[in-house]
Amino acid sequence: MSSVTPETLVIATRASRLAVWQAEHVRDRLKVLYPDCDVQLLSMTTRGDQILDRTLSKVGGKGLFVKELETALLDGRAHLAVHSLKDVPFDLQHPFALPVILERGDPRDAFVSPKYDELAALPAGSVVGTSSLRRESQIRERYPQLVVKPLRGNLDTRLGKLDNGDYDAIILAAAGLARLNMGDRIRSFLSCEESLPSAGQGALGIEILEERTDVAQWLAPLACPLSTSRALAERAVSRVLGGSCQVPLAAYAELDAGQLHIRALVAEPDGSHVIRAETSGPADQAEALGESVANDLLAKGAREILLRLSAENAQE
Repeated sequence: MSSVTPETLVIATRASRLAVWQAEHVRDRLKVLYPDCDVQLLSMTTRGDQILDRTLSKVGGKGLFVKELETALLDGRAHLAVHSLKDVPFDLQHPFALPVILERGDPRDAFVSPKYDELAALPAGSVVGTSSLRRESQIRERYPQLVVKPLRGNLDTRLGKLDNGDYDAIILAAAGLARLNMGDRIRSFLSCEESLPSAGQGALGIEILEERTDVAQWLAPLACPLSTSRALAERAVSRVLGGSCQVPLAAYAELDAGQLHIRALVAEPDGSHVIRAETSGPADQAEALGESVANDLLAKGAREILLRLSAENAQE
């Protein structure tokens, strides 16, 4: 730990209510560590927030949620940026670093509906909204009688569309609802067997410039070793597979007594073909375990799905 404590720290954040909550959570944690530090928020709207008429897979992926925040790091307006870890590209490049992954929240997906208790209760033809190809493919695999339609916008916007009757149910990340004290909107949770989470879902990551080793030292006490091990394994799957929101890809790791168990899948968007793999091993080999699962998926046929989806997206 640096012997010099920070005088000012500026946190770049998206302007959505959930993103601001996450930044304020980090701010409050930093204020406990450094009571005399002036911790400020720099709120901004990203391209991912602005483009709501197309799915993320069609407009550049989740990286659209971080670019403006990275610009604030580069030009010195901010010292750190707080992200939902699942929105941080797996191939984070120089000059950026992701030194801290905080304690993870609930990684599960949540079923939200005004009338029905779970996906299995929805009548044939019911419309389910989701922003995620990962969720869509798993829903289509298990419930081919349902109609899955895109759902964009911040959390309040998505819930508003449900309340207006545009959808019979929507699927959201449980952690986001809990953080905004909206857990009462959850009718049920989807088990990880029913909807395997995305890499890093429920966790927060802090991004900085690689060269700011002083900032990295100040942030180090916020890191959660257990959540970090799980996230490293999950993000390794995405890295090997070149995962993005253009690909139905899930990766989820659990820890028990020093052993890490990771499950992953790659799917056709329509759920017609879902390839799964899993493995276990020592937690200190998290990235190697994630790479092993990814290579197993490739050997089982995931490569063909990934190449075809990549070619299709390149043509659009």
